[in-house]
Amino acid sequence: MKTKKIINYLFVVAAIGITISSCRKKEEKDNDTSASSDNALAEITYNDVNNIADEASTGSLSSYLSTNDDADKSVLSTCATITHDTVSVPHLLTIDFGPTNCLCSDGRNRRGAINVSYTGRYRDSASTHTISFTNYFVNDNQILGTKTVTNNGHNAAGHLVYSVQVNGQIVKAGGGGTITWTSSRQREWIAGEGTPTWLDDSYLITGSASGTSATGNSFTASITSALRKNIGCRYLVSGTLALTPSGKATRYIDFGSGACDNQATVTINGNVYNITLY
Repeated sequence: MKTKKIINYLFVVAAIGITISSCRKKEEKDNDTSASSDNALAEITYNDVNNIADEASTGSLSSYLSTNDDADKSVLSTCATITHDTVSVPHLLTIDFGPTNCLCSDGRNRRGAINVSYTGRYRDSASTHTISFTNYFVNDNQILGTKTVTNNGHNAAGHLVYSVQVNGQIVKAGGGGTITWTSSRQREWIAGEGTPTWLDDSYLITGSASGTSATGNSFTASITSALRKNIGCRYLVSGTLALTPSGKATRYIDFGSGACDNQATVTINGNVYNITLY
């Protein structure tokens, strides 16, 4: 009889323990924005690479290098060396920032080289640009992988449209882990195509992505409202995307309503968190 009472007592204690543990799990707030931040870093980094390559292909060295520290003047600074081979096919454009960090006019330190292999000018229909890297770092984050941009011609609105494929990795500085990022995007050139000025260009970006955050968690992302990239701003200025880390609720990332700043919001289960973009 005593044995039976002891067993019943242990069963009740175990049940209470399970109930308390379950309640605690329910009470835990899901406020992890790391995957959202890492995805945003990848978005900005690979857009930035495209912008540098575009600017470097527009003219002579003096037309896109600047000693002015104003971020609105140029993405490139005087430490970049441009080599442009237009004889070989495909052509090769190399933007080399040198072996040591160089503070560029957008406030970022860069070193290493961006390599662009291309079949025709950026504005030419059916041209393809493939971007790769040689020991390339931005703020001590190493950028790896490839980005391929294909000109699909003008759409019904008269805007040039590009398909963009990225298969990349970012090794974060200071042993912060590695982000992997694969994306399939469409980039619509909505402003500035008709002017020689590079800094008035604007694009709308749509599509999806997947990858793993620096902590090793996998995620998928889908743009729900087109992301707007103004070339004169180092950040995305508007647009939203839905990001779902494995085993967690979907996060909704909002890049704002047009202001050029480094702020975005992440909404998780109705709770809104502010994040600062790199």
